[in-house]
Amino acid sequence: MEAGIRPPAALRGLVSWQAGRVATIGARLTAQHMPVEARSDFAVLAALDEHGPLSQADLGRLLGLDRNNVNGIVVRLDTARALTREPDPSDRRRNVVTITDAGRARFEDLRERAAAVQAELLAGLDDGQRETLVGLLDAVLATHPAQPA
Repeated sequence: MEAGIRPPAALRGLVSWQAGRVATIGARLTAQHMPVEARSDFAVLAALDEHGPLSQADLGRLLGLDRNNVNGIVVRLDTARALTREPDPSDRRRNVVTITDAGRARFEDLRERAAAVQAELLAGLDDGQRETLVGLLDAVLATHPAQPA
């Protein structure tokens, strides 16, 4: 495409089109900074860091992940000693998952990688614009239930 030629205004005026393009760029940048499994590890570790111990089912609901995917992530993180999972004392059919010190260290590493992606993705925005964008997107997402990734 020639320099200076932009997609049609009818597309640029669609938030859904813009969000899709930004998501594609963000996914490419993320792939440069994190292996695929690190992205789901980051989500699970972030949830446990912020909310404390959670059941695997609650993790799935909170993050919009299928229960089989959550189980695979939890098994991987448990094997790496980034979390522990134990039967819920009030319901032995459920596992309660808790982040460990090793998990917090892994989370901090992944948080730094995610910050590098955000800095590159949002390089054209100043701090105030970034904050506004994050707030607006959060408001849009708050009106829709979590979707499976």
